[in-house]
Amino acid sequence: MHYQNQTSTAALSVLIILQLVMLTALYAGVPPHPPVATPLFGIAPLLGASLSAAVAAIMLGSNTSRAGRLLSLAATVMALISFGPQKFFDAQFGLIWPAVIAGQIASLAVISSLVSGARFAPAAQPEGQEA
Repeated sequence: MHYQNQTSTAALSVLIILQLVMLTALYAGVPPHPPVATPLFGIAPLLGASLSAAVAAIMLGSNTSRAGRLLSLAATVMALISFGPQKFFDAQFGLIWPAVIAGQIASLAVISSLVSGARFAPAAQPEGQEA
């Protein structure tokens, strides 16, 4: 179980660094940077929510607690908005492909770790009984 937590923590760290770099590029106006807004929301608030979820997941144990797993999944889903497979069709893909590929690999690592952790997690025991 410790290995799965290390994997998801490392992958969440990759997502945090990628998103911080993209947020910095947005604020600095250095191309290629994400758009300021999409039809549904602003990018900076999305990155802020995603970064917050990833940091909280790491602090709670990204694969060792229910809250940590839920926050890991939320952070990964939000990161895939920026780095998901739809980016292969983005006009700037030639400039952003390293971040897209790294984001997808990190997202896959988090999801794989969550699935493995759920599969091998011990069943909950009624209070007062030991396994």
